[in-house]
Amino acid sequence: MSNQTPVRKAVFPVAGLGTRFLPATKASPKEMLPVVDKPLIQYAVEEAYEAGIRDMVFVTGRSKRAIEDHFDTAYELENELERAGKHAMLDLVRSIAPADMNCLFVRQPRSLGLGHAVLCAEPLVGNEPFAVILADDLMRGEAGGPGVMKQMVDAFAKQGRSLLAVQEVPQEHTKRYGIVKGEPAGGPLMRIDQIVEKPAPEEAPSRMGVAGRYVLTPRIFEEIRNQPKGVGGEIQLTDAIERLMQHEAVYAYQYIGKRYDCGSKEGFLEATVELALQHPDVGAHFRDYLKNLSI
Repeated sequence: MSNQTPVRKAVFPVAGLGTRFLPATKASPKEMLPVVDKPLIQYAVEEAYEAGIRDMVFVTGRSKRAIEDHFDTAYELENELERAGKHAMLDLVRSIAPADMNCLFVRQPRSLGLGHAVLCAEPLVGNEPFAVILADDLMRGEAGGPGVMKQMVDAFAKQGRSLLAVQEVPQEHTKRYGIVKGEPAGGPLMRIDQIVEKPAPEEAPSRMGVAGRYVLTPRIFEEIRNQPKGVGGEIQLTDAIERLMQHEAVYAYQYIGKRYDCGSKEGFLEATVELALQHPDVGAHFRDYLKNLSI
């Protein structure tokens, strides 16, 4: 299917409260927590941009204004840097939102699940395929290779069906993930037969867990809209994908790279340490510091 509409839009559900990081997230969005020198949401947007996506759709809630400000033009800051002759820093600030990138914002009025957050983006996405990126999952491709979303967009261009990023997880961790089961479909692809949300280890159909990256066809909106609400009135994306599978093929994509679960403190710290070690400015010093650390 080489005549597919390209993936031009990415949806970032960022309305969550980030309770696992309280008190840090009491007044600041969890997506603005910095990993070394960039907030989580910037890593996610850069990943989408590298994949050729130019329309970034943020599904926000109350107290998320800092995300909008981060991707807006800071005239006073830019003017001050220019007057001070700090041109490298000025270029860095301007690179946060390149001139050919559009940032669009829509509110999720109530916290009713990931499926509902994606549905809130429908008026801005329209009738075309789109990506969903969860900023909690900081994902990096191999050094020198394409990012995870770039891998998925390229795969979608070839076969034109919805894709879910997956990784093999320990059996005891299946209760943390949506778990998929299916048949090999060539290379990193697997045609999904079954998807189960957070099954107990003894009930999991496989160990292939869904990570926070999706490329979805617009038919998903209809499935989200028509599905029954779950516990607490929540509308889950996993349930809508299961319904979508009744009408069209859905594939799992086993990506090349590494995922950091920055929704947990442990994963956030792992990302901070590993990305600090890779950082061109501080990596060498930080490595020496860790070698000499004794606590």
